[in-house]
Amino acid sequence: MFKKVHNGMTLVELLMVVAIIGIIAAVAYPSYTDSVVRSNRAEAQRELLRIANLQEQYFIDHRSYVTDMTKLGLSADPFVTESGNYKIDGTVSGVTFKLTATAQGTQATKDSSCTTLSVEETGKKTASGSDCWE
Repeated sequence: MFKKVHNGMTLVELLMVVAIIGIIAAVAYPSYTDSVVRSNRAEAQRELLRIANLQEQYFIDHRSYVTDMTKLGLSADPFVTESGNYKIDGTVSGVTFKLTATAQGTQATKDSSCTTLSVEETGKKTASGSDCWE
């Protein structure tokens, strides 16, 4: 006539919960890291276009482009993005320029297909991989 009271869970129930959490984590973590890598790449794209605009403004004022990023009002040459994941530098040839963002540190290893992104004075965008400029 005594009722058996269960105070807790069995080992099988605990193992099932751990297995479910493991499966969810195995699916979610790669998606999260891919999202972080693409977000860092978007920062480099944004900065490249911003610096290209600064180059054009400098050209309007001085009739020439510059390779020294500090002349554009940036903090350093080469310019390092806020997150530190990309280094941006420019090359000038006559009345043309090319800005190149190069991945640094963990960004370079995690995003190995898109280690460099470039933009030219015409707006032409190039990269080391095929899907880098989304």
